[in-house]
Amino acid sequence: MKTSTTLISIISYFFVLLFVYAAVSKILDFENFQVQIAQSPLLTSYAGMISYLVITVELITVILLLSPQLRTTGLFFSLGLMTSFTVYIYMILHYSDSIPCSCGGILEKMDWDQHLIFNIICVVLALAAIISTSAHQQVNKNKVFINSAAVVTGSSLIVILLYFSSENTVRKENNFTRRFLPHPIVEDKVLELDNEHYYFAGIQQDHLFLGNKSFPLQITSVEKAFTTLHSMRIYPDRTDFYYTNLQLKTAGSDYYLYDGSVPIIYKGKTTDSLAYTISYNNVYFNQLAVIDSLNFVVRIRSSTTGEYELGSLTLNRQPKFTIFDQLLEKQVDGIFDADGQLTYDTKTKKVIYMYTYRNQFLVANERLQLENRLKTIDTISKAQIDPITLSNGNTKLKTRPLKVNSGMTTNGPFLFNHSHLIGKHEPKDRWKTATVIDIYRTDRKEYLGSFYIEHIDNKPVSQFMVTNQYLYAIAGKKLIRYRYRTSYVKYFTTGEAENLNKE
Repeated sequence: MKTSTTLISIISYFFVLLFVYAAVSKILDFENFQVQIAQSPLLTSYAGMISYLVITVELITVILLLSPQLRTTGLFFSLGLMTSFTVYIYMILHYSDSIPCSCGGILEKMDWDQHLIFNIICVVLALAAIISTSAHQQVNKNKVFINSAAVVTGSSLIVILLYFSSENTVRKENNFTRRFLPHPIVEDKVLELDNEHYYFAGIQQDHLFLGNKSFPLQITSVEKAFTTLHSMRIYPDRTDFYYTNLQLKTAGSDYYLYDGSVPIIYKGKTTDSLAYTISYNNVYFNQLAVIDSLNFVVRIRSSTTGEYELGSLTLNRQPKFTIFDQLLEKQVDGIFDADGQLTYDTKTKKVIYMYTYRNQFLVANERLQLENRLKTIDTISKAQIDPITLSNGNTKLKTRPLKVNSGMTTNGPFLFNHSHLIGKHEPKDRWKTATVIDIYRTDRKEYLGSFYIEHIDNKPVSQFMVTNQYLYAIAGKKLIRYRYRTSYVKYFTTGEAENLNKE
């Protein structure tokens, strides 16, 4: 009998020390604890609630264990806690897309497999103490087994239900809690640029093409070896215009030089410096997406309403331009609130428009028939702008607007968005040293995750582009190529992902 009492006391005080240490460690570094919960692949959307709940339950369990009259209840609490932790780690190891960093504190030297074994041992110890207590107090054994089974089952179900609920919330009903993919990209190669005005024009097989705002009549290419920049001067067949915004895009083996303020579009081969006029004076535009050599999607400013609208420009039909004035939705003025970025994805053959000042992007087919209006995970559903109209009729913003999205690129059904807003439970200091990219699906309502791109030489990323093989970025005077870690290939490529590997 004395041996049984001693065993119960030893196990009880073991749990007291464990939970006191765990609770105090979390309290002393509470902000970091919340961030860790928020980045958990399983509990992201409940970080706020769970961070407080876990500490509270741990301290209550300690109080119960220290009271001889309530010790049995405390042991059941210990069993429930350790079962929950065990199921959580098991699901991390077997059902999570990524394995987060190991826990800190007393268990910081353990990897996740060792941590799982430690927790299973704790569950066994709690059960042993409960059984010993019931024998000491001469409690019905069947009742003890039923209560123990109920605690184990209930604790397991709570974690499982939280996981499925959190998954649905994070992916489809997110409350602006990001799930970061740990180190999904690795710097591969870096090229030095001669100025900071380069931008991505497109990619063709093994060649990456760049345009330059300072030298608009120049196309620059980089081969797969990623060792040398090759520049070619472009000679348009007509030069009797005053350009204000000459830009470059490539599609396949062709390049397109255009300025919607003229308005004109030239076309040439990426191997030929001569560019020929294919469209002149058909429509004024301020953005253009190339579908093919005859079909384009443009954003215009309506001559009747003064608002931004999308339209299609088809060179082999009459009329050549067709406006689709129901696509961009007016909230305030139809100009600043409808501002955004237009692109075309050649793999899915979809037109995508991402709003700058609200949490929405739209997806349409090549004929500009709307297919989806999808949202980003932030909560800015209405553009926070304050426009004023000057005496000369021009519209300006009275105060600085809240920018939501800074830029985006696509690769098949995946949209990569450079977000401008910090989410819940994110360390503010991290935003000073890195750019945040959020990943979405364009074929359904789903958020896949986020990752950081580190600043290079204290310069943030100004441009980025994603392919099946690499992620490219421009930061200051550096052109950087990143490769993907194997376990994150499915977030970047349009083909079947490889089996997930632990990093």
